[in-house]
Amino acid sequence: MKNLKYLLLLLLTAFLCVLLSGFYNYPIFLTTAFTTSKILSSPVVATKPAVNQTQILSLVQQSQALYEGGQFVEAVQLLKKAADEFKATNNVLNEAIALTNLSLAYQQLGQWLEANQTISQTIKLLQTLKDSDSSQEQSQIFAQALDVRGGLELAQGQTEVALSTWQSAAKIYQHLDDISALIRNHINQAQAMQALGNYLQADHTLTSLRENLQKQPDSPVKARGLYSLGNVLRSLGYLSDSHKILEESYSVAVQVGSAMPTAGGYAIAQSNALLSLGNTARAQTSAQLSLGNSSSAKDYTKRAIQYYQQAALIASATPTVRLQAQLNLLRLLVEQEEFSTAKALLPQIQSQIDNLPPSRTAVNYRINFAQSLSKMIQNEVQPKDVAKMLAQAVQDAKSLKDQRTESYALGTLGELYEQTGQLSDAKALTQQALVEAESIDAQDIAYQWHWQMGRILQKQSNISAATDAYSRAYNALKSLRNDLVAINPDVQFSFRESIEPVYRQYVDLLLQLQENTIQKPDNLIQARQVIESLQLAELDNFFRSPCLLPRVDLDKLVEKEKSTAVIYPIILDNRLEIITRLPGQDTIYRKTTKVPKDVLEKTVEQLQKDLPVASREPDVKQRSQQLYDWLIKPIESDFANKGITSLVFVLDGSLRNIPMAILYDQQQQKYLIEKYAISLMPGLQLLAPKSLHNVRLNVLIAGVEQERLIEGKSFSELSNVTQELKQVQSSVKSSKELLNQKFTKANLQKQIQSTPFSVVHLATHGQFSSDIEQTYILTWDSLLKVKELDSLLRARGESRPETIELLVLSACKTATGDKRAALGLAGVAVRAGARSTLATLWTIDDESTSDFMGEFYRQLDAGVTKAKALQRAQLAILAKENRPYFWAPYVLLGNWL
Repeated sequence: MKNLKYLLLLLLTAFLCVLLSGFYNYPIFLTTAFTTSKILSSPVVATKPAVNQTQILSLVQQSQALYEGGQFVEAVQLLKKAADEFKATNNVLNEAIALTNLSLAYQQLGQWLEANQTISQTIKLLQTLKDSDSSQEQSQIFAQALDVRGGLELAQGQTEVALSTWQSAAKIYQHLDDISALIRNHINQAQAMQALGNYLQADHTLTSLRENLQKQPDSPVKARGLYSLGNVLRSLGYLSDSHKILEESYSVAVQVGSAMPTAGGYAIAQSNALLSLGNTARAQTSAQLSLGNSSSAKDYTKRAIQYYQQAALIASATPTVRLQAQLNLLRLLVEQEEFSTAKALLPQIQSQIDNLPPSRTAVNYRINFAQSLSKMIQNEVQPKDVAKMLAQAVQDAKSLKDQRTESYALGTLGELYEQTGQLSDAKALTQQALVEAESIDAQDIAYQWHWQMGRILQKQSNISAATDAYSRAYNALKSLRNDLVAINPDVQFSFRESIEPVYRQYVDLLLQLQENTIQKPDNLIQARQVIESLQLAELDNFFRSPCLLPRVDLDKLVEKEKSTAVIYPIILDNRLEIITRLPGQDTIYRKTTKVPKDVLEKTVEQLQKDLPVASREPDVKQRSQQLYDWLIKPIESDFANKGITSLVFVLDGSLRNIPMAILYDQQQQKYLIEKYAISLMPGLQLLAPKSLHNVRLNVLIAGVEQERLIEGKSFSELSNVTQELKQVQSSVKSSKELLNQKFTKANLQKQIQSTPFSVVHLATHGQFSSDIEQTYILTWDSLLKVKELDSLLRARGESRPETIELLVLSACKTATGDKRAALGLAGVAVRAGARSTLATLWTIDDESTSDFMGEFYRQLDAGVTKAKALQRAQLAILAKENRPYFWAPYVLLGNWL
């Protein structure tokens, strides 16, 4: 009897571990439909088993097997039966365990109401229990139930509530000294903190967790904790840290396994760590490709391939892990167009999939396999074979009564028919997929099928209906904004393939409906809103969390500031669309320049390379003239009639990497800065504009002049920093200086908290990149990462709620070769919490920098707008030195007043 009781306890423990850690054992390369809960928790301890223990044990074993096999409908039925059996014998604690697991099974099915009701019933049951003999067990189970509730709250967007729930559970685990549970709980908390934008707090939590784990002796708990931490770091975008932690997890698993050679479970731990290492390397490949670093991307691809191969080899006795590794390897090989190597894997994968019993896991594998095969159709793979596999997946999903999986199988089959030109069948299947997705309110799947329907209708030349379908896809994405990255961790690395095209293709269709430049202004307004939403989505993706900031009503500002025009360039595949907002009622215009996207981007890319080289002035002028002719010349005739003196650009794509001031009018022999004051708006998610005219200029100035070596990076001396800071001090009435050793993160935060500075001026090395890990500002002793700016620069507290009016980043630069580097600059501007940010796109360690800054602050002190102050300071340098290298790197983001 005692042994049976112990076995029941182990089975229930294992069951909940499976339920709560499924996300991390699942290949991240499967599509959105099949990501599972990120929430980790520790085992629930079962006590006082029912009288008929053999029967209950059988129920537990069966329900665990069903869940592991993805048969969630059947698992729900058995768990309900188990809960009833426990209730009938007044076994309250085990009833609570069964209900907790039942709530998780409901979550897998997307049945949120039932999941909520069940976990609420569990907690109520435990709160009414007054068995003092079981206080420790009761506390353990109650904490587990809180962990599950927190996961459910997070999945439904209640992030703050989820964090509070997990913190309550953590107190119980601390009291129980349950280290394993506390590790998982703290990982959950860090994810919630990240989602709320509390980056410093999240980073501190993860750092402390890492340090605590590393202090522990090698053990299964340590290996699992490091493994979970490594996966979370990947999902948050910390790829280098993820790689290091997962390597530690693998090393610990090897050490523990060698000490216990008969424990086969450690081979699974090793193969899981290798599988995750492959996933991280694959994510690093995508990150390097987005930076334009093809050489580095190839290196990471080789690593990923090696990890997947090793994982499959070690997991030879564990079919599920082996198949996951091989499917991920196949997907990677296909993406790299290594088709001959990929073909060798096909028979191995096919034979394993054919032997799988029907389950969600089997359906997932079939879809994953079919998606890879569909990209090999031109390489001896027949469409009919892919269609047959997907049809089987649809049938299996139907038999499982799994609507979410059925929707994805149907939609993927529809995508195959779209690919092969069978549009009527593709349309019918996509519609069926939509019905299934919307019946369970699965918007993360539905947006893909709306998008797919839009593409199909467009190919059928039904532009109006296609536009409506794109509108629904766009609205679904908007509704998912807060949860998109959490729903699908892979989205952060495939944003340009799975998210961005929805916005751009929708804008393309909206503008195709335009009969001329002024009619149908609603379409122009909608196109403008969509491109703004795309920029916001890019920032959300950059930070791995939503950027929750007040929205500026730019139209009202334009009506108030009569001399300002707002320009929205939109880069489409075959043309450049330019939407302009001018003062006056209904004055939204649209002009089109027939320049292909690749031609435009090549010109911008080359200009970006030429600008930081002073000797390339002729090349700069030639390319700047070409861009002027494409972007400004078609719309400039509208400016003269309106008395426009300031231009605000909401830039798109690669155009953000160059200063608009550089655009050159060959006819008038003038740069754009000689005609207009210029500023940029990063997605319009900014604090309300406010003039500095009545604000006392109290400046915190800080800089690093000496050569530094920080975190393995070498930073050269900036010999003119002292002179620059003196120029600023001489141009304003009040300032505080932090130079070299005094410029630390701690001192910077202390000064910002203690004094209401209106301007923060940082003269130091820094870099803007589309990779969040490579966007930073150098302090004396560390790199201030972009995510830390939010907490640091806004940390004034309730006693000093004043907003920083202007953040100046002098000597910073965009990452060399990064095609989307200015995304990091926009991220800094948004997260800094300042009304405006003045930054440099390349580093100029020259006397002209200090001269520029002195003139800029003198103009601000004289009461002109920030955009005008920037213009006059640039013109003062241009009058002495015509080469753009010296006067053009400065850009103003945000409030131009």
